[in-house]
Amino acid sequence: MELQLFDTYERRVRVFKPLVPGEVGLYCCGPTVYHYAHIGNLRTYLFEDILRRVLALNGYQVKLVMNITDVGHLTSDADTGEDKMELGARRTGMSAWEMAGFYATAFKQDLTLLNILEPNVWCKATDHIQEQIEFILDLQAKGYTYQTSDGIYFDSRKLERYGYLARLDVAGLMEGARVENERHFVTDFALWKFSPADEQRQMEWESPWGRGFPGWHIECSAMAAKYLGDYFDIHCGGEDHIAIHHTNEIAQTEASRGTRLANFWMHGYFLQMDNAKMSKSTGDFLRLASIEERGLPAVTYRYFCLTAHYRTQMAFSWESLTSSGIALQRLYQAAWEWGSPTSVNSDFYQRFLNFVNDDLNMPRALALTWDLVKSALPAGEKKATLLAFDQVFGLDIEHWQPAVVEVPEAVQVLAQERQTARLNKQWQLADELRAAIAEAGFQVEDSREGPLLKPL
Repeated sequence: MELQLFDTYERRVRVFKPLVPGEVGLYCCGPTVYHYAHIGNLRTYLFEDILRRVLALNGYQVKLVMNITDVGHLTSDADTGEDKMELGARRTGMSAWEMAGFYATAFKQDLTLLNILEPNVWCKATDHIQEQIEFILDLQAKGYTYQTSDGIYFDSRKLERYGYLARLDVAGLMEGARVENERHFVTDFALWKFSPADEQRQMEWESPWGRGFPGWHIECSAMAAKYLGDYFDIHCGGEDHIAIHHTNEIAQTEASRGTRLANFWMHGYFLQMDNAKMSKSTGDFLRLASIEERGLPAVTYRYFCLTAHYRTQMAFSWESLTSSGIALQRLYQAAWEWGSPTSVNSDFYQRFLNFVNDDLNMPRALALTWDLVKSALPAGEKKATLLAFDQVFGLDIEHWQPAVVEVPEAVQVLAQERQTARLNKQWQLADELRAAIAEAGFQVEDSREGPLLKPL
């Protein structure tokens, strides 16, 4: 099966063909580094990592660019309120620059714990102020901007297809729309904000319009164009980006460059907890560290996310996560016991490829994995096939080993005596020795390599 992906822009599954044969340009909206990432955020990055791995599986050379928003993301989608970075700096007691570095590092550590491959290019908004200014100047020269007392705004009504990505009812929005500040229309958005005259901002720059800072949306359009060109293959983000952030990225790029920025627009859906979307704004959210504090390895969350399709909202509970942890340990243990890999089973591999190429259908691919585990194939063939699957799953199955447990010498002696009793067919004595081993806090399992001792 050819790779097929759901394109939010066209609202349908399309066969993926790269713009340049053999190469894929992929841009993923990164974090606003005013707080830790919560596990709902991380679900989106896991979906994007799966996409990248599936593209590679299909033989494409992927260039992944991810931004770090460290300025310009205001607390209100209406371009009012404070910059989240300035607000976060007061909360933490750090400078905005220190805080940005701290949370960017924490975010990258979370990616590592989840086996998410690092982008080819990290780009910070504060490192690309000049590119953003030049982009705004081009929009200004083409007549798409206007100035208010607090900034430079994009005139959205000058684009005939504004809001097409989100299928916005622009005409309906015009009726009775309440426009805050001096914006001309409810869907207009800030390109550059002026620094308030009565306060000193930590992050501000000189511009042709006065001292200030860029808006949130302009950074992605400017940086994506710099590293991937004016029209590239795939742009990703969370479903909350569809109506505003990605809609405005497209608007800016259509006005300046004449393209919709990306051929495919793809979006990961929310993680729900208690029927509510997780949000950093309330300060009440679960981090990856919360999972580790429960005694579960972080990669358990990666397995958990594989159990649902990226375009379905997913309900989180500790019970379901624990079940995922048990399943993952079973998979690790089975693969370890299979020993050395031999050859990949072509039938299982082709079925797996069909599932992942069907818009990243991970639940079907995971179900196939358990069919493989239960199959009568030789152990080495199962191991090789599972490792091929794991190029997409990213569970690092190849390097897993059972935890090393210190077994008291007396228990080892009991296990050896039991093995001798079994060889001599002294079954009653063997059962008595098993009971003694259990009383000491261990269970014994028989394998081709001899008895295995595990803590109860």
